[in-house]
Amino acid sequence: MRNTPAATPTATGRPAISSETLLNIDAIGISFGGLKAVQEFSLQLPAAGLFGLIGPNGAGKTTVFNLLTGVYQPDCGEIHLASRRLSRRKPHEITAAGIARTFQNIRLFPDLSVLDNVRLAGQLHNQHGLLSTLLRTRSHRREEQVLQEKAFDLLQVFELQDRAYELASNLSYGHQRKLEIVRALATNPKVLLLDEPAAGLNPREKKLLAHSIQQIRDRFQVAVLLIEHDMPLVMEICESIIVLDHGVTICKGTPREVQNDDRVIAAYLGSGLTDD
Repeated sequence: MRNTPAATPTATGRPAISSETLLNIDAIGISFGGLKAVQEFSLQLPAAGLFGLIGPNGAGKTTVFNLLTGVYQPDCGEIHLASRRLSRRKPHEITAAGIARTFQNIRLFPDLSVLDNVRLAGQLHNQHGLLSTLLRTRSHRREEQVLQEKAFDLLQVFELQDRAYELASNLSYGHQRKLEIVRALATNPKVLLLDEPAAGLNPREKKLLAHSIQQIRDRFQVAVLLIEHDMPLVMEICESIIVLDHGVTICKGTPREVQNDDRVIAAYLGSGLTDD
Protein backbone atom coordinates (compact mmCIF):
# COMPACT_ATOMS: atom_id res chain seq x y z
CA MET A 1 0.00 0.00 0.00
CA ARG A 2 1.17 3.49 -0.66
CA ASN A 3 2.00 5.59 2.37
CA THR A 4 1.37 9.02 0.85
CA PRO A 5 0.45 12.05 2.95
CA ALA A 6 -3.26 12.74 3.20
CA ALA A 7 -4.79 15.56 1.20
CA THR A 8 -5.16 18.88 3.02
CA PRO A 9 -8.77 19.78 3.87
CA THR A 10 -10.24 22.91 2.34
CA ALA A 11 -12.55 25.42 4.02
CA THR A 12 -15.51 23.26 2.90
CA GLY A 13 -14.15 20.28 4.82
CA ARG A 14 -13.35 18.37 1.62
CA PRO A 15 -9.71 17.49 0.89
CA ALA A 16 -8.10 19.78 -1.65
CA ILE A 17 -7.77 18.33 -5.16
CA SER A 18 -4.19 17.81 -6.26
CA SER A 19 -3.21 19.91 -9.25
CA GLU A 20 -1.30 16.94 -10.67
CA THR A 21 -3.27 15.14 -13.38
CA LEU A 22 -3.07 11.39 -12.84
CA LEU A 23 -5.57 10.06 -15.39
CA ASN A 24 -5.74 12.07 -18.61
CA ILE A 25 -8.56 11.13 -21.01
CA ASP A 26 -8.39 13.05 -24.26
CA ALA A 27 -11.40 13.01 -26.59
CA ILE A 28 -12.06 9.26 -26.60
CA GLY A 29 -15.03 7.93 -28.53
CA ILE A 30 -16.58 4.74 -29.80
CA SER A 31 -19.42 3.76 -32.14
CA PHE A 32 -21.39 0.54 -32.42
CA GLY A 33 -22.93 -0.10 -35.81
CA GLY A 34 -23.00 3.57 -36.68
CA LEU A 35 -24.39 4.60 -33.28
CA LYS A 36 -22.02 6.96 -31.43
CA ALA A 37 -22.08 5.56 -27.91
CA VAL A 38 -19.45 7.98 -26.54
CA GLN A 39 -18.29 11.13 -28.30
CA GLU A 40 -15.06 12.99 -27.55
CA PHE A 41 -15.10 12.28 -23.83
CA SER A 42 -12.31 14.12 -21.98
CA LEU A 43 -11.40 14.19 -18.32
CA GLN A 44 -8.40 15.13 -16.20
CA LEU A 45 -8.62 13.24 -12.93
CA PRO A 46 -6.09 14.50 -10.37
CA ALA A 47 -4.17 12.33 -7.95
CA ALA A 48 -6.46 11.53 -4.99
CA GLY A 49 -9.39 13.23 -6.74
CA LEU A 50 -12.93 12.01 -6.14
CA PHE A 51 -15.04 12.65 -9.24
CA GLY A 52 -18.53 11.57 -10.25
CA LEU A 53 -19.78 10.47 -13.67
CA ILE A 54 -23.54 10.70 -13.94
CA GLY A 55 -26.27 10.71 -16.57
CA PRO A 56 -29.60 9.09 -17.43
CA ASN A 57 -29.79 5.38 -18.24
CA GLY A 58 -28.09 4.68 -21.57
CA ALA A 59 -26.00 7.85 -21.42
CA GLY A 60 -22.72 5.96 -22.01
CA LYS A 61 -21.28 5.90 -18.50
CA THR A 62 -20.41 2.20 -18.32
CA THR A 63 -19.13 2.39 -21.90
CA VAL A 64 -16.62 4.99 -20.68
CA PHE A 65 -15.49 2.57 -17.95
CA ASN A 66 -15.17 -0.20 -20.52
CA LEU A 67 -12.99 2.07 -22.66
CA LEU A 68 -10.80 2.97 -19.69
CA THR A 69 -10.26 -0.67 -18.73
CA GLY A 70 -9.62 -2.11 -22.18
CA VAL A 71 -12.91 -4.01 -22.53
CA TYR A 72 -13.56 -1.79 -25.55
CA GLN A 73 -10.92 -0.12 -27.70
CA PRO A 74 -11.61 3.55 -28.54
CA ASP A 75 -12.14 4.56 -32.14
CA CYS A 76 -10.41 7.84 -31.38
CA GLY A 77 -8.68 9.69 -28.58
CA GLU A 78 -5.99 8.80 -26.05
CA ILE A 79 -5.83 7.60 -22.45
CA HIS A 80 -2.78 8.19 -20.25
CA LEU A 81 -2.17 7.15 -16.65
CA ALA A 82 0.51 9.55 -15.46
CA SER A 83 2.91 9.45 -18.44
CA ARG A 84 1.97 5.93 -19.53
CA ARG A 85 -0.21 5.50 -22.63
CA LEU A 86 -3.00 3.00 -21.98
CA SER A 87 -4.97 3.33 -25.21
CA ARG A 88 -5.38 -0.07 -26.91
CA ARG A 89 -3.85 -1.97 -24.02
CA LYS A 90 -5.38 -5.24 -22.85
CA PRO A 91 -7.48 -5.29 -19.65
CA HIS A 92 -4.88 -7.15 -17.56
CA GLU A 93 -2.19 -4.68 -18.66
CA ILE A 94 -4.36 -1.76 -17.63
CA THR A 95 -5.07 -3.34 -14.25
CA ALA A 96 -1.35 -3.93 -13.71
CA ALA A 97 -0.67 -0.30 -14.66
CA GLY A 98 -2.93 0.89 -11.86
CA ILE A 99 -6.61 1.08 -12.85
CA ALA A 100 -9.08 -1.17 -11.01
CA ARG A 101 -12.85 -1.30 -11.25
CA THR A 102 -16.03 -2.75 -9.81
CA PHE A 103 -19.08 -3.72 -11.84
CA GLN A 104 -22.82 -3.04 -11.84
CA ASN A 105 -23.35 -6.79 -11.54
CA ILE A 106 -21.23 -8.23 -8.76
CA ARG A 107 -18.46 -10.50 -10.07
CA LEU A 108 -17.01 -12.30 -7.09
CA PHE A 109 -15.81 -15.90 -6.84
CA PRO A 110 -18.81 -17.16 -4.85
CA ASP A 111 -17.33 -20.55 -3.92
CA LEU A 112 -14.13 -19.05 -2.52
CA SER A 113 -13.78 -17.49 0.91
CA VAL A 114 -13.95 -13.75 1.43
CA LEU A 115 -10.22 -13.76 2.22
CA ASP A 116 -9.29 -15.77 -0.88
CA ASN A 117 -11.25 -13.39 -3.12
CA VAL A 118 -9.02 -10.58 -1.87
CA ARG A 119 -5.81 -12.63 -1.88
CA LEU A 120 -6.30 -13.63 -5.51
CA ALA A 121 -6.60 -10.01 -6.57
CA GLY A 122 -3.50 -9.12 -4.55
CA GLN A 123 -1.43 -11.70 -6.43
CA LEU A 124 -1.46 -9.47 -9.51
CA HIS A 125 1.91 -8.07 -8.47
CA ASN A 126 3.31 -11.36 -7.14
CA GLN A 127 6.97 -11.63 -8.10
CA HIS A 128 7.36 -15.38 -7.67
CA GLY A 129 7.20 -17.90 -10.49
CA LEU A 130 5.73 -21.37 -10.68
CA LEU A 131 8.82 -23.15 -9.32
CA SER A 132 9.08 -21.11 -6.12
CA THR A 133 5.33 -21.50 -5.64
CA LEU A 134 5.52 -25.31 -5.98
CA LEU A 135 8.58 -25.56 -3.72
CA ARG A 136 7.12 -23.03 -1.25
CA THR A 137 10.45 -21.30 -0.77
CA ARG A 138 11.05 -19.03 2.23
CA SER A 139 10.68 -15.89 0.13
CA HIS A 140 7.42 -17.23 -1.33
CA ARG A 141 6.03 -17.95 2.15
CA ARG A 142 7.04 -14.48 3.30
CA GLU A 143 5.30 -12.87 0.34
CA GLU A 144 2.17 -14.93 1.01
CA GLN A 145 2.18 -13.74 4.63
CA VAL A 146 2.46 -10.11 3.55
CA LEU A 147 -0.36 -10.66 1.07
CA GLN A 148 -2.62 -12.13 3.74
CA GLU A 149 -1.89 -9.30 6.19
CA LYS A 150 -2.71 -6.74 3.51
CA ALA A 151 -5.96 -8.57 2.70
CA PHE A 152 -7.01 -8.45 6.37
CA ASP A 153 -6.13 -4.74 6.54
CA LEU A 154 -8.37 -4.04 3.56
CA LEU A 155 -11.22 -6.16 4.92
CA GLN A 156 -11.02 -4.20 8.16
CA VAL A 157 -11.70 -0.93 6.31
CA PHE A 158 -15.14 -2.32 5.45
CA GLU A 159 -15.55 -4.25 8.72
CA LEU A 160 -15.43 -7.59 6.93
CA GLN A 161 -12.46 -9.08 8.78
CA ASP A 162 -14.73 -11.28 10.95
CA ARG A 163 -16.22 -12.82 7.79
CA ALA A 164 -12.83 -13.60 6.21
CA TYR A 165 -13.23 -17.39 6.19
CA GLU A 166 -16.87 -17.48 5.07
CA LEU A 167 -17.80 -18.19 1.47
CA ALA A 168 -18.37 -15.01 -0.52
CA SER A 169 -21.77 -16.39 -1.56
CA ASN A 170 -22.90 -16.37 2.10
CA LEU A 171 -22.50 -12.61 2.43
CA SER A 172 -25.46 -10.28 2.18
CA TYR A 173 -25.82 -8.25 -1.00
CA GLY A 174 -24.49 -5.14 0.72
CA HIS A 175 -21.46 -6.99 2.06
CA GLN A 176 -20.76 -8.48 -1.37
CA ARG A 177 -20.72 -4.93 -2.75
CA LYS A 178 -18.14 -4.03 -0.12
CA LEU A 179 -16.07 -7.12 -0.88
CA GLU A 180 -15.92 -6.22 -4.56
CA ILE A 181 -14.46 -2.82 -3.67
CA VAL A 182 -11.96 -4.46 -1.30
CA ARG A 183 -10.91 -6.86 -4.05
CA ALA A 184 -10.33 -3.97 -6.45
CA LEU A 185 -8.22 -2.20 -3.82
CA ALA A 186 -6.10 -5.33 -3.39
CA THR A 187 -4.58 -4.73 -6.83
CA ASN A 188 -3.00 -1.57 -5.35
CA PRO A 189 -4.59 0.80 -7.89
CA LYS A 190 -3.78 4.42 -8.55
CA VAL A 191 -7.30 4.92 -9.94
CA LEU A 192 -10.43 3.15 -8.70
CA LEU A 193 -13.50 3.04 -10.95
CA LEU A 194 -16.72 2.34 -9.03
CA ASP A 195 -19.70 1.38 -11.19
CA GLU A 196 -22.92 2.02 -9.22
CA PRO A 197 -21.60 0.78 -5.85
CA ALA A 198 -24.78 1.92 -4.04
CA ALA A 199 -27.12 -0.14 -6.26
CA GLY A 200 -29.38 -2.30 -4.11
CA LEU A 201 -28.22 -0.83 -0.79
CA ASN A 202 -30.57 0.48 1.88
CA PRO A 203 -30.25 4.07 3.20
CA ARG A 204 -28.04 3.07 6.14
CA GLU A 205 -25.74 1.04 3.88
CA LYS A 206 -25.50 3.96 1.45
CA LYS A 207 -24.45 6.29 4.24
CA LEU A 208 -21.75 3.83 5.34
CA LEU A 209 -20.65 3.41 1.72
CA ALA A 210 -20.22 7.17 1.28
CA HIS A 211 -18.01 7.29 4.35
CA SER A 212 -16.01 4.26 3.18
CA ILE A 213 -15.34 5.75 -0.27
CA GLN A 214 -14.02 8.94 1.32
CA GLN A 215 -11.94 6.87 3.75
CA ILE A 216 -10.47 4.85 0.88
CA ARG A 217 -9.44 7.99 -0.98
CA ASP A 218 -7.95 9.66 2.07
CA ARG A 219 -6.20 6.60 3.52
CA PHE A 220 -4.80 5.07 0.34
CA GLN A 221 -4.52 8.28 -1.71
CA VAL A 222 -6.25 6.60 -4.65
CA ALA A 223 -8.16 8.64 -7.21
CA VAL A 224 -11.82 7.62 -7.51
CA LEU A 225 -14.17 7.96 -10.48
CA LEU A 226 -17.70 7.06 -9.47
CA ILE A 227 -20.74 6.15 -11.59
CA GLU A 228 -23.84 6.42 -9.47
CA HIS A 229 -27.57 7.07 -9.79
CA ASP A 230 -27.96 8.01 -6.13
CA MET A 231 -27.70 11.79 -6.48
CA PRO A 232 -27.52 12.66 -2.75
CA LEU A 233 -24.49 10.36 -2.42
CA VAL A 234 -22.79 11.86 -5.48
CA MET A 235 -23.46 15.43 -4.42
CA GLU A 236 -22.20 14.74 -0.91
CA ILE A 237 -18.81 13.21 -1.65
CA CYS A 238 -17.71 14.23 -5.15
CA GLU A 239 -15.55 17.30 -5.73
CA SER A 240 -16.32 17.49 -9.43
CA ILE A 241 -19.01 15.87 -11.58
CA ILE A 242 -19.21 15.07 -15.30
CA VAL A 243 -22.64 14.62 -16.87
CA LEU A 244 -23.21 12.47 -19.96
CA ASP A 245 -26.34 12.39 -22.11
CA HIS A 246 -26.51 10.14 -25.20
CA GLY A 247 -22.72 9.79 -25.12
CA VAL A 248 -22.08 13.54 -25.08
CA THR A 249 -20.65 15.51 -22.16
CA ILE A 250 -23.23 18.19 -21.37
CA CYS A 251 -21.77 19.57 -18.15
CA LYS A 252 -18.68 19.53 -15.93
CA GLY A 253 -18.38 21.29 -12.61
CA THR A 254 -18.88 21.27 -8.87
CA PRO A 255 -21.96 19.58 -7.41
CA ARG A 256 -23.75 22.92 -7.06
CA GLU A 257 -22.89 23.98 -10.61
CA VAL A 258 -24.21 20.68 -11.96
CA GLN A 259 -27.39 20.89 -9.90
CA ASN A 260 -28.16 24.32 -11.34
CA ASP A 261 -27.29 23.60 -14.98
CA ASP A 262 -30.31 23.82 -17.29
CA ARG A 263 -28.99 21.11 -19.62
CA VAL A 264 -28.60 18.68 -16.73
CA ILE A 265 -32.06 19.47 -15.38
CA ALA A 266 -33.53 18.90 -18.84
CA ALA A 267 -31.67 15.58 -19.25
CA TYR A 268 -33.05 14.31 -15.96
CA LEU A 269 -36.44 15.98 -16.41
CA GLY A 270 -35.77 17.80 -13.16
CA SER A 271 -35.66 14.64 -11.04
CA GLY A 272 -33.06 13.61 -8.52
CA LEU A 273 -30.92 16.73 -8.63
CA THR A 274 -32.40 18.83 -5.85
CA ASP A 275 -30.92 19.41 -2.41
CA ASP A 276 -33.77 17.49 -0.76
